[in-house]
Amino acid sequence: MRVGRFAFLVSLFPGFVSATQAATYHIRMDGGTAEQCTGTASTPYPGSGANQNCAWAHPFWALDAAGAWKIRGGDSLVIQPGNYAIGYGAPNSGWCTREGAFACGLPPLPSGPAPQTPTRLVGSGWESGCPAMPELWGTQRVLTVVNLDKTSNAVIGCLEISDRSGCVEFHANSSVRCERNRYPYGEWGAIGIHAVDSSNVTLRNLNIHGMAHTGIQAGRLSNWAVEDVRIAANGWVGWDGDLGDTDSSNSGTMAFRRWKVEWNGCAETYPGRQPDHCWAQSASGYGDGVGVGRSAGHWIIEDSEFRNNTSDGLDLLYLETVRGERPAVEVRRSISAGNAGNQIKVAGNATIVNTVAVGNCAFFLGKPFAQEMGGLASGDQCRAQGAALALSIGRGDAVRVVNSTIVGQGDTVISAECRARLGGGVPPCDGSEALLLQNNIFAGYGDIRGGDETGLMWDPDNFTRGRSDYNIIHRVKEAPCPGGSRNVCADPLFVNGSLDSFDGRLRAGSPAIDSGLAAGSLSGLIPQDDITGAPRPNGSGVDRGAYEFGAVASTPLIQAIVSAASGQPNSVAPGSMISIYGQRLSEVVREAPAPYPAAFGDLQVLFGDSPAGLIYADDGLINLQVPDLAPGSSYTVRVRRGALSSPPFAVQVVPVAPAVFETRVNGERRGAITDLRGTTISSATPASAGQVLIAYLTGLGAADPLPGSGGLLSSRVRPRVLVDAREAELLFAGPQPTTPGQDQINFVVPAGIAGQREAQFWIEQLDRVSNVVPLRMR
Repeated sequence: MRVGRFAFLVSLFPGFVSATQAATYHIRMDGGTAEQCTGTASTPYPGSGANQNCAWAHPFWALDAAGAWKIRGGDSLVIQPGNYAIGYGAPNSGWCTREGAFACGLPPLPSGPAPQTPTRLVGSGWESGCPAMPELWGTQRVLTVVNLDKTSNAVIGCLEISDRSGCVEFHANSSVRCERNRYPYGEWGAIGIHAVDSSNVTLRNLNIHGMAHTGIQAGRLSNWAVEDVRIAANGWVGWDGDLGDTDSSNSGTMAFRRWKVEWNGCAETYPGRQPDHCWAQSASGYGDGVGVGRSAGHWIIEDSEFRNNTSDGLDLLYLETVRGERPAVEVRRSISAGNAGNQIKVAGNATIVNTVAVGNCAFFLGKPFAQEMGGLASGDQCRAQGAALALSIGRGDAVRVVNSTIVGQGDTVISAECRARLGGGVPPCDGSEALLLQNNIFAGYGDIRGGDETGLMWDPDNFTRGRSDYNIIHRVKEAPCPGGSRNVCADPLFVNGSLDSFDGRLRAGSPAIDSGLAAGSLSGLIPQDDITGAPRPNGSGVDRGAYEFGAVASTPLIQAIVSAASGQPNSVAPGSMISIYGQRLSEVVREAPAPYPAAFGDLQVLFGDSPAGLIYADDGLINLQVPDLAPGSSYTVRVRRGALSSPPFAVQVVPVAPAVFETRVNGERRGAITDLRGTTISSATPASAGQVLIAYLTGLGAADPLPGSGGLLSSRVRPRVLVDAREAELLFAGPQPTTPGQDQINFVVPAGIAGQREAQFWIEQLDRVSNVVPLRMR
């Protein structure tokens, strides 16, 4: 048996809020107005009546007549797939005016009561990998689509944020420039997300692209988490952290994981969605992928990419001590390439590990989509001398660059200068600073602006002072081989050394193989994995650079735990069927009938110390039955494969988590609902009012013996069965007698459900609502 496979790829969002603490409202394109629907159910407007239990048709129906939110802090607004215009002329935008159309966006989201009880603005499926993003698109020169000004304790997830125009605000080319002065302004918006004075916010599974000015403008933030977010082809800048006033400083932990920032400084064509009319400083543009002003904060950037932005890729050069908080930066397992300025710029105490910086800073030169970018003499190509890695080091700072691959065609591969040289009143360096370069590969490709060889390093303050060793250095103008005695000046033998198609993996015979400092050396700085997550060492020693030759990642990784029936997270009930999605979960495909074994060879799934019953396993999926656990408790889940164990994954076990299985009949998506003969209800075999049907599901929770039934068990908590919001007569609810983990409900289709159409079927139990599945009626 293999229960339905879904593409759910990320872990649960933090901050579970029960229905007794907050409300959930729903948006779907076939919903109704605020007068027609309450917004409290994810069902269509039935076509008549007022105050129906159905979804709103647009996010603006969650606003009152003055344009203020009706939802409160801690509530969730869940948006079904579709496209929703945000701006003047959208539904319920009577509070807007033509002259003030720039202000016709969503107002600042209400703050949640606490980090554990956030307000949510999310697409459907936000908890389970976001299989389909609803689109919020700016129109009529709206300034901001999503506003987080003074919003704290919030989650924004599973949304596409864009506009429907190829224009760029204030672009140098009048044919590309957006109309700002005369209505209709066009289907464009300036900024995707704006945030200021905001803390404890999570952005996850967002695609912010094609805005006429900026993807995200955000400053004075504290403790933000950004995961699985793409910011692409926004006309001026991707992430702009400079608010343009005297204080844009952030604080606390700013964590970015699986962050992709690309093609910013370019127009995005519509509907083709391709970069075009890229521009930069010589035409009065900007073009950073990520840029911040003067700021503190602990910046953590992992597993991220910065590519093909028209100025710098990642620019954190202006970090400094603000209000007594000293900045720090960690960049791990990340790639920056093809940006027209510096690939990576950091300041403060910084650690750069397992990172690739490819300084092909003349990437845009002569490209057909870079019509407004100047030539080599313009300053647009290889801006700021084009160093692949630029470091700003303040008094007493320590910067560590370890097991990274850094190459480029700028004046130098690396530049390192005292932060005081940038101005701003910071104290001058005093010799207490340090720059450590260990286990790296550095290669030059000729200074494209000067015609001679690329230099290894610009270090006028001599920050390295003997701290550069165990590196491979190739094609730089310093001679003899610079740095420590274990530096090797030789060809590193990349898989592909061409800058435009660079592949920094190593070929056999590379001098980088097995020649680096051991894993764990330098007080743990030398990593025990490489940029791909593969373990180090693979041979007799650790390889230099970001890649370990021949190594393959092997440790199991859990990415999501969801209901096997619906794909919903937060659905771990005792005895229910669930699915674990991840990587390297099982080396072979295994399957077992009931009674389910506690192990497939050396493979086990443990909830704390309790093994689960295994149903199916392959590399990316395990289906299982949850052990008999205590509801209301948190458990740590691990996939154990022999001596290898996945990182722990926390789940909350709930008393009930009803979820209806789904199937396909002749290509139709159907709920697993049959008649008494076992025929699935479909277009070919529709149901009738008054007919007895059987629904198959999981997650009904604990069950007790049903008196006089000969051994049947009945659910302890009686569920409600709803068809188009009409409660059906329940005949039986309990475990399916022959399939452990599966439940069964026998019910009578309510009267009045007819009309050769798709009805909506779902289950409610305690405060939990199942997925909604279609039920075909005759």
